[in-house]
Amino acid sequence: MSRQYNLEKLRNFGIIAHIDAGKTTVSERLLFYTGVSHKIGEVHEGDTVMDWMPQERERGITITAAAITMHWKGIQMNLIDTPGHIDFTAEVQRSLRVLDGAVVVFDGVAGVEPQSETVWRQADKYGTPRICFINKLDRMGGSFEKSFQSILVKLTPNAVAMNYPIGEEENLSAIIDLLKMKAIYFEGDKGKDVVEKEIPAEYLEKAKAWREKMVDRIAGEDDTLTNKLLEGQDISVEELMVVMRKACLAFKLVPVFCGSALKNKGTQLVLDGVVDYLPSPLDIGMVKGTDPKTGAEIERKFSDDEPFSALVFKVATDPFVGQLTFFRVYSGVLNKGTYLLNSVTGEKERIARILRMKSNSREELDVIYAGEIGATVGLKDTVTGHTLCDVDKPIILEKISFPEPVIAMRVEPKTKADQEKLIASIRKLTQEDPTFRIKEDIETGETIISGMGELHLDIIADRLRREFNVDANFGKPQVAYRETITMEAEAEEKYVRQSGGKGQYGHVWLRVKPKERGAGFEFIDEIKGGSVPKEFIKPTEKGVIEAMDKGVVAGYPLVDVEVTLFDGSYHEVDSSEFAFKIAGSMALQHAAKAAKPVILEPIMKCEVITPEDFFGTVISDLSSRRGKIEETKERVGMKVLDASVPLSEMFGYATALRSLTEGRASFTMQFDRYEPVPSNVAQQIIEGKRQ
Repeated sequence: MSRQYNLEKLRNFGIIAHIDAGKTTVSERLLFYTGVSHKIGEVHEGDTVMDWMPQERERGITITAAAITMHWKGIQMNLIDTPGHIDFTAEVQRSLRVLDGAVVVFDGVAGVEPQSETVWRQADKYGTPRICFINKLDRMGGSFEKSFQSILVKLTPNAVAMNYPIGEEENLSAIIDLLKMKAIYFEGDKGKDVVEKEIPAEYLEKAKAWREKMVDRIAGEDDTLTNKLLEGQDISVEELMVVMRKACLAFKLVPVFCGSALKNKGTQLVLDGVVDYLPSPLDIGMVKGTDPKTGAEIERKFSDDEPFSALVFKVATDPFVGQLTFFRVYSGVLNKGTYLLNSVTGEKERIARILRMKSNSREELDVIYAGEIGATVGLKDTVTGHTLCDVDKPIILEKISFPEPVIAMRVEPKTKADQEKLIASIRKLTQEDPTFRIKEDIETGETIISGMGELHLDIIADRLRREFNVDANFGKPQVAYRETITMEAEAEEKYVRQSGGKGQYGHVWLRVKPKERGAGFEFIDEIKGGSVPKEFIKPTEKGVIEAMDKGVVAGYPLVDVEVTLFDGSYHEVDSSEFAFKIAGSMALQHAAKAAKPVILEPIMKCEVITPEDFFGTVISDLSSRRGKIEETKERVGMKVLDASVPLSEMFGYATALRSLTEGRASFTMQFDRYEPVPSNVAQQIIEGKRQ
């Protein structure tokens, strides 16, 4: 079976945005206009194709990234609709890692919002070319110019308007295509018919001014066009599009489109924008990886003729087929029934079935080609971030990094029979979601689950009940505190035991030093002259790591520490790995206690939108929660507060805010950083009074 679409006719792109900017509504329009669905699903009616989970439909939000294949003007498009809520940021991270381009959706009333900035930075991290769509211009307070300005100021000065709206708020009637200088109307059933007309006379001057700005920006990226512009020559639409595509792929310009997905205006222009400006796999050219044996860098071209390589970017439990493993093919061709190597685990996996996903339904394939996105079932030990590749030509592709969880809670089965079922179900969910963790509290024997926020854990609890039929009791959410040190210190520890026959002897000198926040743990071996033999260095490190997990102040993990083993001694007969592990563990405890340890707490970036009447009340409430107000802004009759607040003070804030503002205020928050807790709060944590 030969490839249906050439690589240059393939687009893998995602839709990313702040929560409630209208991503899923945009996706549903794209599916309708490309003929994938014959009815437009609406978020508020709970019948969308992309938000198919019961939890998504009930809450009207996207929780899991949904993949779907569609076709537009001879181009095959693989679309991933990602969540906007910060608790599900992992879905955005993993999607951006495997996508070639992105459509960033903005609320035309709010413009750039906190999570818009987060997803923009995530796209920067992965070098993802993007186009923008300013949505919801039909709403009261919708303003293309204000929203466009907020993109220029907060995200990138390289944004270039490709459209301009005719009418705003309820009068939005059409979109001006500034390239063609035509008014585009969306007529017929659900705006399916795209009709070009002349620009209304009252908008002509404004359109000319915006087009002039657009031409200046695009021509500035190409010497030939710059000369033409200076000489007063006409520049054709085709020339502008070619240069705009090059500039977009090189992150030098970002095309901006506009409209209202809900009112079926402007969405087809976004599809054209994906075709015209976002990259095909050929534009990306190649992917880099490492040789699992030598660690040397390897490059693989996006080509069917190269050895096979694919990155697993998502694992999901499907009620009908079991565990689904989503992968992006970077090179080579995969036929069903083939054995592949998981180059991270070293195990072979048989690909019994290849599926092309259509949200929560599937199409069976016999073969999948370079550049495409597919799924398979029944893999044993393959999880997110693993590489599947040709058995004889192994490669490890760059893994996906995920943020650490900031909130935890206890979970226990209601009956003995539920115990095994609970652990098995939680393990399945941790395979699906790398930001969801499980651990046993050794001292209490309790199972602790942790995640990115209250909503994240709420959804997990809901899924355990519905999907896995597990009855469990859940404790109150608790903050995932951390500990660190604030100065350098050294400690010596000898572990000596003699009880007749062979004894135990381990002796180490450790130096601990604080690292930058978020820099992690580093173990340095500075042993000279063999005072500690090579075979005992790893066990010492293991002991250090175990001690760090237990912490030294209040039992929370110790982070951002550099530990150096610089001296010690051993006994020819009595020294053992066990003795050095214990010595390493004890030395770390003593050194860390001497290095002025502190407790760290997660600080959240919080945005509250409130009517002006309640402005003072909201500020004083945030201040009472140890919040720091960083900025206040106006937004269409509302006040917007940006604040930094400790997570421990924000439990139940949604309910409190509703009662303070008669239900008229809303807020979003996301993890920002860890900071030392004040000493009075630290004392309460140590005494176990604080939840």
